[in-house]
Amino acid sequence: MRALTWQGLEKVAVQDVPDPVIQQQTDAIVRVTSTAICGSDLHLYGVLAPYLHPGDVLGHEFMGVVEQVGAAVENLAVGDRVVVPFTISCGHCFACDRGLFAQCETTRDHEQDTGAALFGYTSLYGRVPGGQAELVRVPHADFGPVKVPDGFEDERFLYLSDILPTAWQGVAYADVPDGGTLAVLGLGPVGQLAVRSAFQRGVQRVLAVDLVDERLELAAAAGAEVIDLREVKDVVAALKERTDGRGPESVLEAVGMEAHGNPVAEKVIAATARLPKPLARKAIETVGIDRLDALHTALGAVQRGGTVSLSGVYGGMADPMPMMAMFDKGITLRMGQCHVRRWTDELVGIVEKEGDVLGLEQLATHRIPLEDAPEAYRMFQEKSDGCIKVVLKP
Repeated sequence: MRALTWQGLEKVAVQDVPDPVIQQQTDAIVRVTSTAICGSDLHLYGVLAPYLHPGDVLGHEFMGVVEQVGAAVENLAVGDRVVVPFTISCGHCFACDRGLFAQCETTRDHEQDTGAALFGYTSLYGRVPGGQAELVRVPHADFGPVKVPDGFEDERFLYLSDILPTAWQGVAYADVPDGGTLAVLGLGPVGQLAVRSAFQRGVQRVLAVDLVDERLELAAAAGAEVIDLREVKDVVAALKERTDGRGPESVLEAVGMEAHGNPVAEKVIAATARLPKPLARKAIETVGIDRLDALHTALGAVQRGGTVSLSGVYGGMADPMPMMAMFDKGITLRMGQCHVRRWTDELVGIVEKEGDVLGLEQLATHRIPLEDAPEAYRMFQEKSDGCIKVVLKP
């Protein structure tokens, strides 16, 4: 089969790789009909290169049609159309019983003490071949995949794999009080869906911050009050100015480890990624830092006693944090990988509503053959050609 593989720092290629096969009775084989490039994939493209190996198949947002099921899979049949959560969860362990599917004790790497296995996401999370491919082996298919009804375009359901539940969880974690304001920092795909999810969940006012014209326009069209990062000297002051000087009660940070605003940290991170792999992994796991401008903005802007919700991915182990200010302000901080299956039943009902209430079918700006994925990665990283979201077609 054809699949997108990691080949080195900022280098990917579509290659022939062996077809996946059933390995466990709870596996299924899915033929991919749509797969997307996620902002988290860009972390693999650059920062997290030390945890990848040439030939690793990338991608964790995908859906398709079931081609084969293991003997223990009773909830799926050949021919079923499914979207697959990016977190691989068994559904019955201690963590899963508590809805903590991203901490699944069956699939997580106990030796490294990391969370649930993820599709296409490095040796930190199981090194499971990903979904930017023609075929995918889906472990724990007796629990994870979500059936998709007929009569809808793929893109109505594709984002249930990751970015829609991630945005939904981010808004839930933000704990916006009745009549309160939510600020969303970063208007990539997760930020866009966070804006829409917030209004769907009853939030009345959303402030949205970014520096890309197309992203600002899309958030404004969804009802957010936008702030152009290029036009304000101090985002914290701008957010406070719009909220009676106190700041928003809740801030959702949808940027993560590669935020703009810290060129020194950017150079340090880039240099670390280029070290020999054992040295690079040791550096990341002991003294690694992230680019923290977005996080520090969130902590500075949020109202005293408010909540900061982190949907952006972080990987540093020695990040400097303003602990005195955080303690003094009484901030609640919530974060973590999305517990996808915790939210899918609720979201399917919303996604199915007439009129595509979350605008899912219009989110993708580029629909590209899988063979052209390397160029799509570059375009998405550079935010060129008005790119907000890329869907690949195997």
